[in-house]
Amino acid sequence: MKGKYMKKVNHEELRKEYRREDVGRGVRGKYLKAYREGTNLVLLRPEVAAVFPTEQAVNDALSSLIDVAQHTVNLTRRSSRRPKTARD
Repeated sequence: MKGKYMKKVNHEELRKEYRREDVGRGVRGKYLKAYREGTNLVLLRPEVAAVFPTEQAVNDALSSLIDVAQHTVNLTRRSSRRPKTARD
């Protein structure tokens, strides 16, 4: 029988390792406007957020990375020339 020995979980309770005061107070609809506009929201690791303090800094860095990646792909594509033949 599937799930016979599974523990029942109450989804209304926090896990033991979490404290309510650590979670903070939620704000309903905080990101609704951005979601409706189609904005991608991402959570940056603290060490990444320290390097890129603003939205513009993140966008500039990612745009530069895209440019470098696209130029690198163009440099590594094989030539359209015929391959050299072995000398006899």
